[in-house]
Amino acid sequence: MGYSRTTGGEPEAGMQYLRVQRASSRSDIYPKLVAMQKSMRAASFAVFRVSGAGLPNKRKLICELDNWGASATENTAALIGAYGDILIHHIDVSLLPMIWPGPDGEPGDADSVVDPAPLIRRLDEGGMPYAGIAFPVRLGAVGNGYVLFCGTAIDVSSDAVIDQHVRSCQIMMDLLALDERKAVPSETLSEREISCLQLAGDGQISEEIAEKLGLSVHTVNAYLGSATIKLDSVNRIQAIAKAIRLGYIH
Repeated sequence: MGYSRTTGGEPEAGMQYLRVQRASSRSDIYPKLVAMQKSMRAASFAVFRVSGAGLPNKRKLICELDNWGASATENTAALIGAYGDILIHHIDVSLLPMIWPGPDGEPGDADSVVDPAPLIRRLDEGGMPYAGIAFPVRLGAVGNGYVLFCGTAIDVSSDAVIDQHVRSCQIMMDLLALDERKAVPSETLSEREISCLQLAGDGQISEEIAEKLGLSVHTVNAYLGSATIKLDSVNRIQAIAKAIRLGYIH
């Protein structure tokens, strides 16, 4: 989903999508959502996945991430009660963002927004304490859901809606990729990989590990590199920390 469309060497307005590095954990996704929230001038965000794929009568919305704080349970229940069935049906037939008003009518009230995006489905007031907008994402049987934002002054201009819809797809792709990695069993570390990690965890550098194990420095780095990959880590330090958590080393 990361690309840049240019005209005369400069990105067009609303099309400044840089290549995005996939998240390595959910903690990497949270700041992305916070940045989107600020850009939308929203007060909060939430990510919902549609569970029960292939079972039409069993599908439901599951909240994966949110920053609703103490109101999380109340807001989740209100959203599902007001629009749950509509959202589940909508994602099967359309990818238009859905917008709903708050108790005072915003942002559905035409007088409260500037340049509303034309391709938005507007919902009637359904009991939500805040106005909101939900961006549908459809990535297959297990990758469907919504990234939504709530608040009283949400930016629903056309450029903002297009930009945040693209970023919502990236968020859902991150979640799906993390789920897929969890579903694949980690490869078992070899004895040499464990030995090199243990000594590295003890603070020894590659030259010292090589001398202690009777190996070349190149071989030690190869073992540490393969262990890092098997542990789905981004560097040696993270691999050591994960190996400790998994009980490979102490």
